[in-house]
Amino acid sequence: MVKKSKKRIFIGAAILFALIYIAVILWHTYKPLPEGVSFEGNVHKTDTVEFITDLTFAQDKEGTGMVHENHIFEEVNAMINKAEEFVVVDFFLFDGYYDDDEDFPKIADNLSTTLANKKKENPNMPVTFITDPLNQGYGSYENEWFKKMRKAGVEIVYTDLDPLRDSTPIYSGIYRIFFQWFDIGGKGWIANAMASDAPKMTIASYMTLLNVKANHRKAVVTEKKAMVTSSNPHDASGFHGNIALTVTGPIINDILKSEEVVSLFSGGPKLPRIKANETDGEYEVQYLTEKKILDKLLADLADTKEGDKIWLGMFFVAKRDIVNALIDAANRGVDVNLILDPNENSFGQEKSGLPNRPVVQEMVEDTKGKMNIRWYNTVIGQYHTKAIWIQSDEHTIISSGSANYTERTLDNYNLENNLRVIAPNNSQLVSEMEAYFERLWNNEDAMYTLDLEEYQDGFTWWQRWIYSLQKFFKVTTY
Repeated sequence: MVKKSKKRIFIGAAILFALIYIAVILWHTYKPLPEGVSFEGNVHKTDTVEFITDLTFAQDKEGTGMVHENHIFEEVNAMINKAEEFVVVDFFLFDGYYDDDEDFPKIADNLSTTLANKKKENPNMPVTFITDPLNQGYGSYENEWFKKMRKAGVEIVYTDLDPLRDSTPIYSGIYRIFFQWFDIGGKGWIANAMASDAPKMTIASYMTLLNVKANHRKAVVTEKKAMVTSSNPHDASGFHGNIALTVTGPIINDILKSEEVVSLFSGGPKLPRIKANETDGEYEVQYLTEKKILDKLLADLADTKEGDKIWLGMFFVAKRDIVNALIDAANRGVDVNLILDPNENSFGQEKSGLPNRPVVQEMVEDTKGKMNIRWYNTVIGQYHTKAIWIQSDEHTIISSGSANYTERTLDNYNLENNLRVIAPNNSQLVSEMEAYFERLWNNEDAMYTLDLEEYQDGFTWWQRWIYSLQKFFKVTTY
């Protein structure tokens, strides 16, 4: 009798826990977003859209004659130095820690010094740095670059990720019920996964890290100009391939409005605005965040027809809606050209080729070879670009920024940001971007890209199986 009673209690407790677990998962997967997240700005006209790139390339796969063309953070520092009224930056990854035996550029130190000096020279100027809590080890420490800026008076805002939806349901249920209540404070004692010389972390911080989500945005805003980029001020990312677009005019206020939402729900300040009137210009520009990036992209891809052309440069491609849209476009006669990172390495660690290689295999099979695909020759670093260029007879649409083509980045989990530009086909921006893609595709002065077979010949059934399993259980890091 006692045994049966204990059994009923155990079963009842297990059922109750399962119900709570499922309820917690559903709530944190679908809960309302903070107002202003997933933002679609107005379309503005401007004559000024600048295209800036970082590229690392060599003459062969071994790295002979390696060259680093780094321009993005030159422009970032110049923008900050020229600012007269305010500076707002939002960057996901910002530090100078790394284990690789490479002489990486001192991006974090240079940028933190530029911002600190700007604040010292202009004590009354608002200078705000919004960032992901990854850069403080999720509460375990504050790194030396943020300390330098804070000491100078720069306002540091670590994004509060809790109001955002959770992207890994199986873990988030346990995390939300138990682990999130652990004390984040105290001295770290566990080695930092980012680099051996990075400050140590607490176990509570690691539990937060495993509930994978991020403020993945990358933006710089002053009263004169705004930049949206795929690049991070992270030394070990200094040799990645990246793209940035800069814009001027009223769109700056859209970017500030969107950034202010993150600042306020993270305990930060209100942000300034500029005085700017709408003007005529050859470019139409729009600021998009989170799922609004996906919505506009799918509409733009659906509008393509036979004879149109697409260039895509991308670090991760896995979002099912986009994969299907690209396959459909290729099958109806659109000239689709993809330059992708082979997902071969990540900060010195060998990767398994996921997600790009199984997705590419599917694209090749489902288009019967109609889609044109090349791998970037990543002799060092990654091809970290996140940009698409869609040309019809009427115009060219460009979308570029922080967002990879994955569920985490485009289904309202991460914070992401892109600029969408509608440009005349004969404009300077369109010509510059097409020349960039042609240079890489045709290996005009170096071995930028490799044939599809270079990595796809080694593709195995287990990579597709693991990829499918990861997708089903949502346990990816991309």
